[in-house]
Amino acid sequence: MSRKMLIKPFRSIESAATATHNWRRRQILKAGASTLVLGLAAPRAAWATSVIGVRVWPARDYTRVTIESDQPLQNAQQLLQGPDRLVVDLNGLDLDDSLRNLVSKITPNDPQIQSVRVGQYQPHVVRMVFDLKGSVKPQVFTLEPVGSYRYRLVFDLYPAVAPDPLMDLLAQTERKQQQFDARENLRDVPPSTLAGPTAPPPAPSDSSDAFFQRYAQGDAGTPPSPAPRANAARPAPSAPPTLAQRPKPAAPSAPALAQDDGDSSGDNDNYGFTTPKSGKNGTVRLLTVAIDPGHGGEDPGAIGGGGTYEKHIALDIAKRLRAKIDAQPNMRAMMTRDADFFVPLNVRVQKARRVGADLFVSIHADAFTTPSARGSSVFALSEHGASSAAARWMANKENASDQIGGINVKTADAAVNRALFDMSTTAQIRDSMRYGNFVLNEIGDINKLHKGSVEQAGFAVLKAPDIPSILVETAFISNPDEERRLNDEAYRDQMAAAIMKGIKRYFAANPPLAKSRMT
Repeated sequence: MSRKMLIKPFRSIESAATATHNWRRRQILKAGASTLVLGLAAPRAAWATSVIGVRVWPARDYTRVTIESDQPLQNAQQLLQGPDRLVVDLNGLDLDDSLRNLVSKITPNDPQIQSVRVGQYQPHVVRMVFDLKGSVKPQVFTLEPVGSYRYRLVFDLYPAVAPDPLMDLLAQTERKQQQFDARENLRDVPPSTLAGPTAPPPAPSDSSDAFFQRYAQGDAGTPPSPAPRANAARPAPSAPPTLAQRPKPAAPSAPALAQDDGDSSGDNDNYGFTTPKSGKNGTVRLLTVAIDPGHGGEDPGAIGGGGTYEKHIALDIAKRLRAKIDAQPNMRAMMTRDADFFVPLNVRVQKARRVGADLFVSIHADAFTTPSARGSSVFALSEHGASSAAARWMANKENASDQIGGINVKTADAAVNRALFDMSTTAQIRDSMRYGNFVLNEIGDINKLHKGSVEQAGFAVLKAPDIPSILVETAFISNPDEERRLNDEAYRDQMAAAIMKGIKRYFAANPPLAKSRMT
């Protein structure tokens, strides 16, 4: 065998070994390159943030813009003038459809925002420019994940001059007096000059209606005793005077709207409000009811199995109750919110106190962990713990509204809020129980009661020290049958009417002071 024939197999083996080595080398190089690419991309993945949703809540009180993301958002903002605008830079973001959709979410009736522009300002920096309708005082803060929400960046745009609920109520009272004057002028016209058939005699009214007619004429007299009702809890005859019967505390001066005796000094009782002229050379103040629709805006409240939001049900019933109260000649209503926006619990109380409300009612739709729970409930404040485990659970759920709705804790005055919530008095709780019993008896006529008596728990929204306050759970939104009822307009109207009857019965049994201008 020749030498060439002996060497050839060895060369073949060497070539195969070399090929195997080169293949392994290429694989190692590829793996190294892939690792390098991943290493370079890792920092990008670490800070990249995805926007989950963008929401806008316009309201006269303030407009809120919420950007929800899967990671905390870093931002910088500046307020510019000429024209007024707010510029916000969001770092670590690339422009996507969620942010682009913010443009379409600004409505023409937004009280604060004219329009918004969104664009990719720099790599990984999105710029938003809010064109404003006037001067604003922005509050920007972040919220940690809570409930079903992830991280939220919140922009609250408050008008430079905040709306005053007291002045709003003054304007409402003035409009009411103009309507009263128009009716009085029509009453002076001889009946023979009026066209149309003769009006039928008025329908009989219950004792509370009769009292209100006398009260509107400046002669309350002795309050009538409400007609006996099933499982009604009546106040003891020897009970001390209620908060409504005590003089209202001193309040900011406001122009009196009726001056029937030429006295220009005005009557500052109950923030200077008076009813239209009475026939006895005196005036009485309008009875003011603060209506508080629960939840709102970022806080939907309970959600029924059919997708019904508690905040929408509460607002609709509240508006119906407001209409019924404003239809009374000697009453008026103030709502803590009249649209879909969030109001912190302490602000709800402050609004009611600002207008010198005689009564406060917070409207909700109940929910529980099981769908079998049903019935309507009325709650009053408790200083010493809840009257039942369910009441405690309910109070904890409602008191968590601030966390879900989102408040700026940096601007909240903890000392003031704590003082406000600690000012509850025994007299307020006693009167709230009386008030709650009248309302509970009325709503028991249109729905099964979850419990036959007024329950008590530490609801933060009921802690106005000088206003009898109750919280009404109109039905269990977590119960399929009651969710359907809550979606029925007729039921919501019946619930508002029942609350109205309870309010009138409470005032009839506990008439507030009606001060004459001559005293």
